[in-house]
Amino acid sequence: MAETTGGVIDAAERDLIIRSQAGDRAAFGKLVEQHMKRAYFAALGFLGSHDDALDISQEAFARAFDSRAKLDPGRPFYPWVYQIMRRLVFNISRDRKARGAKLEAATGWIVDDLSARALREGPAARLERSELEERLHGAIAGLADQEKEVLVLKEFEDLKYREIAELLEIPIGTVMSRLYSARKSLAKRLEGVV
Repeated sequence: MAETTGGVIDAAERDLIIRSQAGDRAAFGKLVEQHMKRAYFAALGFLGSHDDALDISQEAFARAFDSRAKLDPGRPFYPWVYQIMRRLVFNISRDRKARGAKLEAATGWIVDDLSARALREGPAARLERSELEERLHGAIAGLADQEKEVLVLKEFEDLKYREIAELLEIPIGTVMSRLYSARKSLAKRLEGVV
């Protein structure tokens, strides 16, 4: 494995990248197979919709294939394709905001937990949980895109600060600042609720 500024890349991935640059569709397909699940879940975390996450992750890989000549065999594949997907996600977000629609939040695991608790509780508790879910969706949807992105990567993908900084190509201090701001905004929006 070689250490690069963009992370660690192993010889097998480097070989797949070089072959992909030369037009080897099977090699590119292997890269997609290795990273499609991670890309899907990252997109799901941002968009909150299974269908949108599938569309965006597939579109990101299609664009990556079209731009495969720009691949750097000395850098890992996922951060590169993630940047493509990230731009697509932000385009969707911008377009939805322009139409006045709210961007759905990535709260599936919280909703599942709340739903499980609601089954053990009575109707009044279920109503209260439903209202909490709605407030939580709204609170996350109300975050700035950059804050939401860092929150999703940290809390939903469980990435370390350094990994987030590499993916987003920003300093670790900026990651920490955005995460702090996102958590502070959520706490303020949910004050008195939880």
